[in-house]
Amino acid sequence: MSTGAPRDAVLLVALGTPAAPTARDVRRYLAEFLSDPRVVQIPRALWWPILHGIVLRTRPAVSARKYALIWTPEGSPLKVHTERQAKLLRGYLGERMRPAPPVEYAMRYGKPSIAEALERLSASGCTRVVVIPLYPQYTESTTASVEDALARYRGRMKLRLVRHFHDHPGYIKALAAQLRHHQEKNGLIGRLLMSFHGLPQRAVDLGDPYRSEAQETARLLAWEAGLREGSWQISFQSRFGRARWLQPYTAATLEAWGREGVERVDVACPGFVSDCLETLEEIGIEGRRTFLEAGGREFHLVPCLNERDEWIRALADLAGAELSQTG
Repeated sequence: MSTGAPRDAVLLVALGTPAAPTARDVRRYLAEFLSDPRVVQIPRALWWPILHGIVLRTRPAVSARKYALIWTPEGSPLKVHTERQAKLLRGYLGERMRPAPPVEYAMRYGKPSIAEALERLSASGCTRVVVIPLYPQYTESTTASVEDALARYRGRMKLRLVRHFHDHPGYIKALAAQLRHHQEKNGLIGRLLMSFHGLPQRAVDLGDPYRSEAQETARLLAWEAGLREGSWQISFQSRFGRARWLQPYTAATLEAWGREGVERVDVACPGFVSDCLETLEEIGIEGRRTFLEAGGREFHLVPCLNERDEWIRALADLAGAELSQTG
């Protein structure tokens, strides 16, 4: 172990992505993702036959076709953006701290894994790591799952987990700046839909704070961006299975607006900090089709924060605040 390396480090964690847009790689990714009891909270004896007998036999090919639509020459958009964010964050922290703490990124499911990233940091002499799951709103199926993956390392390293940042001023300002930039480029926003990832209603009934944090993010963004009352609405996407999920559903809302004669819709996804399958394909392709086929005339997807300067500065603020408390 190197003794000259900085003791502190930062680890960004995104949800995950398959290695390639093929049925085989998607199957491997989905098997890991859907085997997490935090993600699918069904008794294993009931879920395992469904997962291995039905889901992993039918869904990979369908999902692979969706991934192929948004794949880039550099790879998965989520991985590309997360890697760039880590690189930029390293530079921003280097302007504020000496020595500059190393910054790694990992995927909760897929590669590079959290274990691989922590092993690299440990081998370089880092003993204290600030872990930032790139989920602004806390839920047990995302942030708590990252915490689970960190458990085996807590005896070897001091780990500080950022549990949420749904109301962080820098994050809100970055979202508002992105909305203003989108409007400057695409013209006056019509009706704005803020679409967040969905969650089973049962989880919220049992005390998960996700819905309230999503609502608070939307309220703060509307205020920061100066949105007039009645010009925007919140919704939830990516429903899986037959259980009741948080409502209103994004797809149903877009269809209803098209039928009502709403001419222009702009959709932002504040719960996603990087463009990915859920934003580019589910909203940018499927959502667009749903709205236009229902009678709407103009559809615009607001890009996620990705490498926006205000967002990287907000990340640096988050990391810096935690790094100052790692002693």
